[in-house]
Amino acid sequence: MAKQAGQAPPAFAPVPGIGCRFDGFVGSRLAAAVDHWLLPAPLANPAMLEMFRFRDRHPLRNMVPWAGEFAGKYLTSAVQVWRGTGDDRLRGRIEWFVKELVSLQAEDGYLGPWPAGSRLTGRAPNCEGGTWDAWGHYHVMLGLLLWNESTSDREALACARRIGDLLCAKFLGAVPGQRLVDTGSTEMNLAPIHGLALLHRAAGERCYLELALQIKDEFAASADDGKPLAGDYLRAALDGTEFFQIPKPRWESLHPIMGLAELYRITGDSACRQAFEHIWHSIAKLDRHNNGGFSSGEQAQGNPYHPGAIETCCTVAWMAMSVEMLKLTGSSIVADELELSTLNSGLGMQSPSGRWVTYNTPMDGIREASAHTIVFQARAGQPELNCCSVNGPRALGLLSDWAVMRAHDGGIVINYYGPCAFDLQTPAGRNLRIEQKTDYPKKGRIELAVSPARPERFAIRLRIPHWAARSSVSVNGKPAGPAALGSYFVLDRTWRCGDTIVLNLDMSLRFWIGERECEGKASVYRGPILLAYESRFNDVAPDAVPELDAATMRPRAVSAKTWLPPWMLFEFTAADGRRLRLCDFASAGQDGGSYVSWLKLKRNDESGYPVHSSGHNR
Repeated sequence: MAKQAGQAPPAFAPVPGIGCRFDGFVGSRLAAAVDHWLLPAPLANPAMLEMFRFRDRHPLRNMVPWAGEFAGKYLTSAVQVWRGTGDDRLRGRIEWFVKELVSLQAEDGYLGPWPAGSRLTGRAPNCEGGTWDAWGHYHVMLGLLLWNESTSDREALACARRIGDLLCAKFLGAVPGQRLVDTGSTEMNLAPIHGLALLHRAAGERCYLELALQIKDEFAASADDGKPLAGDYLRAALDGTEFFQIPKPRWESLHPIMGLAELYRITGDSACRQAFEHIWHSIAKLDRHNNGGFSSGEQAQGNPYHPGAIETCCTVAWMAMSVEMLKLTGSSIVADELELSTLNSGLGMQSPSGRWVTYNTPMDGIREASAHTIVFQARAGQPELNCCSVNGPRALGLLSDWAVMRAHDGGIVINYYGPCAFDLQTPAGRNLRIEQKTDYPKKGRIELAVSPARPERFAIRLRIPHWAARSSVSVNGKPAGPAALGSYFVLDRTWRCGDTIVLNLDMSLRFWIGERECEGKASVYRGPILLAYESRFNDVAPDAVPELDAATMRPRAVSAKTWLPPWMLFEFTAADGRRLRLCDFASAGQDGGSYVSWLKLKRNDESGYPVHSSGHNR
């Protein structure tokens, strides 16, 4: 689509057509998700599609209000994981799934599971409570647009356009009482603002943008008694209200809020950007937990120590919002947040087999399969379906959006570190491979082999994490200079095949001192990894974990003699002289045992380690 007047270019953009290969621990989890969930899920849960085919057949199926989201969330996860793996089997499964899904669309564009007379009304006779019908259409639209973006699938785009046309025909210019905001469940049912803005950018139709702008205005809608109908996201954020204090602080609100970022890109309206950035920073400051997860009891509480459930869908939404923030600002701190969320909560919500994900990935506790915790969502024909099971793999699939990006000047941005390889294009359009040889985050040395097809000058930006106090960069064995933390180190030179960058990141321990419910405790980090006590690696019970002394803590890597080893395991000497083993948070509790990430710590500011009263260190 041609650039419009006022359109704002992103600071960073995902690289289209990138070929990714993630190895190591992350790569194994991605492969497991493909083999044991994404490939078998549709056949194991045929009602994911069939609920659309039989929406008008009696007896009507009893469904949860958000049933229409399952297909869209599955498709979005599958597309993003495929983009990060290049798995041909998964591509074939997605092609089949999209073809079946498109065939189930009604003539007027409707692609939900609710019967005639109930469609996009917020009510249905076969659902207790209001339906999240527009929310379901948003997720289907998002998955179809991602697939079209990756493959130029005209049928997928046409299907998404028919959804957009239906929404415009029903709601564009509607009077009070007939607007989208009047369908209820507004944190969810106003999410099409994001999908419509994306659809406008893909298809160019003005009506999609007009409805998205109308929904933005509906954020501030009130009932006759003055009670807010929606989250008032724009006005409240511009007034400086923290996210947990707005009228609708549930996690689903993050999806309509992402529409503000997209509207800024389309229109250049700085108010949309200001509001979006304010909300992101509010969540990062007040509601992002020590493991990188978001939400306490499915909403913001203004308290990162709150022990409420940290739902998988909430963390995935936070990560998706952070990708939009990274594209918007080009801030390395945002990429640090994505790394924290991915390597801790994101991996921690995945089972080692890839067969299931959690509903809740708590800071302290145990990890249960979502199919156990929220089994009430299961129905005949969809025994494994729930909001988290279809959404969880996206936590890793999002890597395809932020691991490597394109800067506004055409240069390459390296955000993700770990054993991997990226095949992409130079600014001049020539083939380029960047391969990382490293054991990061176990160790801080990262070697990047840069292999352009022909010598070419362009910039490579390396993310230097805010926690890496003493780090350095060299090119072909020659020092390129010290690396300032919390920024990007820019290497602008002529690159030739065989050039090698070596980045050394300081992996010293650091601490987040707890408050409120975590008063008297601390979280221990090594690099981006949150460390945790795990019952199977220690002789002491979770409620008897000995106090650690920051002055004497020296991690010693050890091996676990088990068929189910952790990613990382370190041994420490506790304050009383006993040995205590801490593993990476992602591995903690993977066998069903108890774990603790808020530990008793004897604070000593002379230990040589960073000791902070906040987890954000900004």
